[in-house]
Amino acid sequence: MSMDELEIIKTDLAQLVRLSLSEQADDVRLFVARLVRKYRATEPQLAEQLDLFLRNRPTRTSSPLRRAPPPPKTQHAMPVDDESRLTLLRVFNDPRDFPAPLFSEELGASLAQLVEERRQTDRLLAAGLQPSRSAIFVGPPGVGKSLTARWLAAQLGVPLYILDLTAVMSSLLGKSGSNLRSALDFAKRVPCVLFLDEIDAIAKRRSDEADVGELKRLVNVILQEVDNWPSTSLLVAATNHPELIDPALWRRFDLEIKFELPEQAAIKDAMRRFLGNDLPLLAKWIDVLALAFKGFSISDIERSIQKFRRTLALGTASDADLIEEFIRGRTQALERSARIELAVMLAKTKTLSQHVVSDLTGVSRDTIRKYVSETTKTVKGHKKA
Repeated sequence: MSMDELEIIKTDLAQLVRLSLSEQADDVRLFVARLVRKYRATEPQLAEQLDLFLRNRPTRTSSPLRRAPPPPKTQHAMPVDDESRLTLLRVFNDPRDFPAPLFSEELGASLAQLVEERRQTDRLLAAGLQPSRSAIFVGPPGVGKSLTARWLAAQLGVPLYILDLTAVMSSLLGKSGSNLRSALDFAKRVPCVLFLDEIDAIAKRRSDEADVGELKRLVNVILQEVDNWPSTSLLVAATNHPELIDPALWRRFDLEIKFELPEQAAIKDAMRRFLGNDLPLLAKWIDVLALAFKGFSISDIERSIQKFRRTLALGTASDADLIEEFIRGRTQALERSARIELAVMLAKTKTLSQHVVSDLTGVSRDTIRKYVSETTKTVKGHKKA
C-alpha cells in the first residue's frame, strides 16, 4: 500500500470516528454508504463487509438520534458539506525534511525553479514579475504527483490542502459548486499549497453533452478561482487524463509539469530506497529487476518490493524463488530484445541454470549462450585494450 493510499484510509477512519462520537447515526450510515461506493473497485472485500453491516444493522429500540447541529462557523473553521458534515479539505503539515519523491533530472529542475520562485517572490516583484501561481501535474497513476504536492508544501513551509472530492460532490443539486467555492475561498486565506487531484473529474470539457449542468457549473467556478488565485499561495492540479479537461481551464495554468514512468536509473534508486535492510540480500538482482520493472510506476515498484520483503521475512520462499516467480509473470509483456537482455542478465548471475532461464524468458538456450559468449568476448577485449 502506498503512502497516499494509507493517508486516504486514515482520513476516512478519522471522519467515521468523528461522526460516531458525535452520535450522528444517520450521518454515519450515509458516510459508510459512500465508503462502499468508494472502495468497491480497489478494496472489494472491505466494501462487501461494510455493505453487509449496513444491510444488517440492528433495529433501534430507542428513539432515533437527532442530527447534531453543525458546529459554529468561525473565521478559521474548516469548510464542511452541510449534508454529510464531512470536511471539504484534507490538511497536511509536513516538516521541511519530508523525503523528496524520485524525480527525473528534467522534472527535478522544473520543481526546483517552482520552489525558488516562491522563496524569492520579492526579487520577482521588484523586477515587475509574479511567481507562478498555478501548475498542473500530468502523468499516469503512481508516478508521485500527490507526494510531490506534499513535498512542495513542506519545502515552502506552508500547509497542504487537498480537495476531498467525496465530500465536495454533494447529492443536493447545486450544492457541489457551493462546496467547491467554500473550499477554495478557505484555502486563499493563508499561504498554502492547494492540491486538486483528479481534476478531470470536476473540470471536464463543457462541450461534453453526457455531463449534467452541475459539472459544467463546477468548471465555471474553477475558471474564476484560477484567474483570481493569489500569488501568496500555489494552486496545483493533477490529472491522468489531460484530454478530458476543458481547454479554457488548461490555458489558465501557469505551468504544465509532466510526470513520466521511471527510467532504469530511477527504478534502481527506487529499489534501493524500498529494500531497506534487505538490500544486501537482493542487491545482485537489482539490474535484472530494473529491466523487469520497465513500465511500472514508482508506487507499483514499491508495492512489489514490499511483497518481496514480507515473503522473505516469513521465510516461505528464497530470493531466487521470488525472482523466478516475478520474471515468469513479466516476460510476456516485454519485447523480444528486452527478453533476450533479461535472459543474458539472469544467466550471468549463475544463480539459475540456462535451462531455467530459457524456460522463464522464452529465449532459447542457443540464443542465451550466443549473447553470453559475445558479452564475455567484448569484456575481455576491453580488458586487453
